[in-house]
Amino acid sequence: MNSPQEITITRPDDWHVHLRDSDALSKVVGHTAFQFARAVVMPNLKPPVTTTEQALAYKARILASLAKVKLPIGLKGVGFAFEPLMTLYLTDTTTAAEIEKAKGAGIVAVKLYPSGATTNSDSGVTDIRKTYSALEAMQRLGMPLLIHAEVTDSSVDLFDREAVFIDRYLIQLRKDFPELKIVMEHITTEEAAQYVQAGNQYLGATITAHHLLYNRNAIFTGGIRPHYYCLPVLKREKHRVALVKAATSGSPKFFLGTDSAPHAAHLKEHASGCAGCYTAFSAMELYAEAFDSVGALEHLEAFASFNGADFYGLPRNTGKITLRRESCQMPEYLAFGRAKLIPLRAGEALPWRFVS
Repeated sequence: MNSPQEITITRPDDWHVHLRDSDALSKVVGHTAFQFARAVVMPNLKPPVTTTEQALAYKARILASLAKVKLPIGLKGVGFAFEPLMTLYLTDTTTAAEIEKAKGAGIVAVKLYPSGATTNSDSGVTDIRKTYSALEAMQRLGMPLLIHAEVTDSSVDLFDREAVFIDRYLIQLRKDFPELKIVMEHITTEEAAQYVQAGNQYLGATITAHHLLYNRNAIFTGGIRPHYYCLPVLKREKHRVALVKAATSGSPKFFLGTDSAPHAAHLKEHASGCAGCYTAFSAMELYAEAFDSVGALEHLEAFASFNGADFYGLPRNTGKITLRRESCQMPEYLAFGRAKLIPLRAGEALPWRFVS
């Protein structure tokens, strides 16, 4: 059967994105809003978004920045009907009262960063047991817990941290809170994909485009390639294949989360470069490429547009987007204040184009 030359799907959502703040926010928020109706915004700012008041103030800044963004020439039918879905940053001292307040204010989820796991996670959780009061409130209120599921123990190999987190913490956490909705964020391993697939309706996972398209060789081909460095780091080919199988399986337990993370080029190309791939500029083109690579475009709509909304208990979107099988040249860089922002696949031609 021939692959379609054009696909139209329900407007998708991004269930994991980094928008940063201030000037950086104004440079990237439009990229997400062009393609997605909603996006779950990560709270790992400096300082982190730990209170309801901070989350609502951040949302106001996002919307104010979005109002100033102009539609790029060549895109038709795309507007700014975009809703940022806000989260709190879980700490050892987050209270049940704060969770209840957040839920009442429309905050959609709480993010657990193990302390030291990734960018701006220094204020993260040092001992999951210290958060049990907050987690009990979240379970009672039906508020999802989003987990950066990696241990930070220096004795554990970097490539094993996700699998170890499942064994060391997640299995027990789910026993202690059997009806707590949990999202394993940006899963990267065969072990995680199998664990989520075998779980009940309270467990889901997001998958990034870069983890579907690349294995760890991408970081080292022809030298160190810092714009492919992210956390959790890209893994072996067998893990990439397992993620593609999960994402394209039609299972409702897996959904789109770009984990798009903007960093100035000079900070990525540094002696101790920042972790994160910037994919928001061409997110749906990249996901279409990944699904098309295994002949599974018919499953893209559920993965991108339905599964996440259903898991969060939110209505599905009603708008549409169209992607066309047509060469799309990526820019070498994007404006990022006085710096440059290098998108994933900068300077290359993508096989799919976002057209409306």
